[in-house]
Amino acid sequence: MPELRKDPIIGRWVIIATERAKRPDQMGHAVLEGPPEKECPFCEGKESHTPAEIYAIRSSGTPRNGPGWQVRVVPSITPFLRIEGDLERRGKGIYDIMNGIGAHEIVIETNQHIANIADLSEDQIAKVITAYIDRIIDLEKDIRFKYVLVFKNYGWIAGGGRCKHARSQLIATPVNPKRVKEELVGARRYYDYHERCVFCDLIKQELGSKDRLILESDSFIALAPFASRFPFEVWILPKKHSCDFIRLGPAFRLDLARIMKKILLKLKKGLNDPPYNYILHTAPFRREKAGYWKTIDYDYHWHIEIMPRLTRVAGFEWGTGFYICSLAPEEAAKFLREMEI
Repeated sequence: MPELRKDPIIGRWVIIATERAKRPDQMGHAVLEGPPEKECPFCEGKESHTPAEIYAIRSSGTPRNGPGWQVRVVPSITPFLRIEGDLERRGKGIYDIMNGIGAHEIVIETNQHIANIADLSEDQIAKVITAYIDRIIDLEKDIRFKYVLVFKNYGWIAGGGRCKHARSQLIATPVNPKRVKEELVGARRYYDYHERCVFCDLIKQELGSKDRLILESDSFIALAPFASRFPFEVWILPKKHSCDFIRLGPAFRLDLARIMKKILLKLKKGLNDPPYNYILHTAPFRREKAGYWKTIDYDYHWHIEIMPRLTRVAGFEWGTGFYICSLAPEEAAKFLREMEI
């Protein structure tokens, strides 16, 4: 029988409709290639094919916008938001408007033509994490911005485009995204009632039951969330409470890189290299304002959400806000836990 499950953070309901499911080992995605790949502008030696770099991790003595880099960040050539200009908040009747001000950057994760970040070394993935942190810290200096979202689109169906070179994106916005605000509000409500972080309680319970636990390291846990929206959805969370991703020290970055690589390799091997998205949810920037985000350091907990694109969101989901997940997270966790890489 289908089961309704409630997400403990934002209160969203999910339908776990297991009778519609294939077995976990039959859910691998037949990869759709999309249009043929053109010449890659992101490989080392092609630096002139992109806008000038904003940031790079490169070998000592190598010049900007030339070879010798390991991770490189450049502006998007088709930005959703533009950095030039003023917000000019205004109203038009009952409608609120502001200019599309922000930053949209591409994080090129390797100088080699490799498609999946899962195939990079742990050390290289740690460099990518360092690039995320350094760029968020720099963008926080711009008082027009309230939030920076880091995300990856891998594969044609997931919005990855035709170029098969590992990269992720980073967008700074002048408002807090709705999905993040829902988590912030839910986490604060839980903290107000329990005086504990809901994410910390979730981690403690999952480590105790192990039903949805996939992997753990010294500092991180990877699990299938209780109210998974999608088959094989995975969350990675730090075991020690922290609301700000940018506080992650160098040793912890390597530990995060290890667990990310293992999870992504398990998804690649077990599900036939599926398209996926991942997103980083971290605390918004805090500006001085009376009573603003007063408890966020205690009630919010940064995390990474990985979502393989194995199913489609259709009319019922759009019309109700429910998600339908055709695989119980316990089954997904067991399958990934036992997948050898």
